[in-house]
Amino acid sequence: MIKGALGLAGFALLLEALPRLGVLPRAHFPPFSAVCVSLAEQAGRRAFWAAVGGTLATWLIGLAIAVAAGIVLGVVIGTVPLLRAGTASTIEFLRPIPSVALLPLAVVLFSTPMRSILLLVVYASFWQVLIQVLHGVADVDPVARDTTDSYRLGRWHRARYLVWPTTLPYAMTGIRLAASVALVLTVTGELFIGGTDGLGEQLSLARNSGDDGVPAMYALVVVAGVLGLAANLVTRRAERVVLAWHPSVRRELPL
Repeated sequence: MIKGALGLAGFALLLEALPRLGVLPRAHFPPFSAVCVSLAEQAGRRAFWAAVGGTLATWLIGLAIAVAAGIVLGVVIGTVPLLRAGTASTIEFLRPIPSVALLPLAVVLFSTPMRSILLLVVYASFWQVLIQVLHGVADVDPVARDTTDSYRLGRWHRARYLVWPTTLPYAMTGIRLAASVALVLTVTGELFIGGTDGLGEQLSLARNSGDDGVPAMYALVVVAGVLGLAANLVTRRAERVVLAWHPSVRRELPL
């Protein structure tokens, strides 16, 4: 934790020094202190906090939909061999498609900007969870599966006591990855689609404000980075709490 803080402090000093020394043009790369001043000014405005709240709302809604769909479909597809074999090619075809390529489709399908952005967020985040869950289902111990067959456990008991404990660590990894991807797509969608009270919309306004808006633009970028860092810390903490019983987590805990 201390080393990470020192690394951030060193990076901040570098961003302060390079523009002042003339290595970077100050018109496009203001010193970090100017960015901090702009951030403090924006923090006193109601529009700034409304933008942060709008981005968080879209981000969390899209992430929740993607996680729920990814886990349910991942378990269903993974536990039915015929279904998994039949969908493998389709998944591998759809998964690499960049979400930003769906921008025109999202705008055409939905009249409201938030729904258009949610389409991008859900599409990008869904695959992170689905693929991890599929790997988790495939990693079930064959001996344990044969044991459940011997005891003739029902489908629900197999999913509850055999598939889910093995899949859960993979699902948590997928959620952690999906959280970062969802934030990126939320800000990207707000930036390009517009019409929302989000950080991306504020970034677009700052970008079009000329030289005076450059520090404000970087300040908003810093806010987006802080949100991403917070999301990573929260999901990692949640992963440790949920998987406290798992050997990989128990090894990290102090005795």
